[in-house]
Amino acid sequence: MTQPREHDLVVYGASGYVGALVAGHLAEHAPDGLRIGLAGRSLERLTATRRQLPERAGDWPLLLADSADERALAALAGGTRVLITTVGPYLRYGMGVVQACARAGTHYADLTGELLFHREAIDRFDGPARDRGARIVHSCGYDSIPSDLGVLMLHERAAADGAGGLTDVGLTATARGGLSGGTIDSMRAQFEAVQQDPARSRLLRDPFGLSPDRAAEPTGRQPSSAPRPGRRPDGTWTAPFVMASYNTRIVRRSNALLDFGYGRDLRYGEVMGMGAGPGGAVAAAGMTAVLTGLAVGFRVAPLRAVLDRVLPRPGRGPSARSRARGWFRMDIDAGTDSGRRFRATVSGRGDPGYAATAVMLGQSGLCLALDGERLPERYGSLTPAVGLGGVLVDRLRAAGHGYDVTRLAPPVSA
Repeated sequence: MTQPREHDLVVYGASGYVGALVAGHLAEHAPDGLRIGLAGRSLERLTATRRQLPERAGDWPLLLADSADERALAALAGGTRVLITTVGPYLRYGMGVVQACARAGTHYADLTGELLFHREAIDRFDGPARDRGARIVHSCGYDSIPSDLGVLMLHERAAADGAGGLTDVGLTATARGGLSGGTIDSMRAQFEAVQQDPARSRLLRDPFGLSPDRAAEPTGRQPSSAPRPGRRPDGTWTAPFVMASYNTRIVRRSNALLDFGYGRDLRYGEVMGMGAGPGGAVAAAGMTAVLTGLAVGFRVAPLRAVLDRVLPRPGRGPSARSRARGWFRMDIDAGTDSGRRFRATVSGRGDPGYAATAVMLGQSGLCLALDGERLPERYGSLTPAVGLGGVLVDRLRAAGHGYDVTRLAPPVSA
């Protein structure tokens, strides 16, 4: 990016539910002098968003661009060094934004958890982005920063200890949070896309669906993304984790982009921790039933109409009070070639999908805008671990999130 740009960082979708949260985080934490713009398709809504931000954001410029207007998106991307976007569902509204950034050599970050969108964006724009020196970093929120950076940290600790590659790695997520209409709409868009083209379901079932080179992937089986409820030896019950089917593909893509640096024998899975005892068993069964019901409901037209009436609409989400009461914790246990075991713990306050995600995406944007000389020298379609790595870990720690790795003691012999 050799030509001067008018802005250092633009938030596209700033008047939306999550976009406004990201803008708020930047207004509180971006350094003085960083040239930030707010973008969307409605001047009235952007003005209302800016009015709610801290005073220092009062002169941030408002930029208009519709996601269907290729010329407007090109001008938007061409006028900033970094663009972060919350405009989803990305499968419907996001491809033109990636295209504009790849062509302009503009660094990009989003919040997508949509595998079909991500795969198409890789296939179409990885090459152009590499040619123009743009970092296109997908999934910079609760999808999928804790998973991706947590496994990266395990790899780095195991390598530093001479423990060899990672083998069996499992994440257990616990959290308190809610759902927004945007998240529901993204889920709906995925199911609609499969109905329009049933062949896409094969990609959704592929554990290496985001691989840069599918033929180079190992042939061993990976853990199921939708396991049955189970009980661990310590009495904890587990259930399927709603984000596992996407996060696991991100981690495997990172491994492949790093030339299988984590290990060619990596087996990676994710579950939701539901507690111990009878209460944990009931919660695990209930979570499994809810996820199964949503999957069936989005596929069947009459049931989909019912879900549309009861689920949150786009633009709505948890209240400020609910966001403040939320939290998340992810414990990632890893075995290694040497037999030594390690645990990474990633945690944070605030509703994980919204308050904590605003921190993650905001800091990802600041990382791209301010830390370029410290970032890995990689361009094209990247994951958070490969594109931002330890530099983003440091930023998130400074922002109040926990990122820790410990070596686990070997089991006591009988």
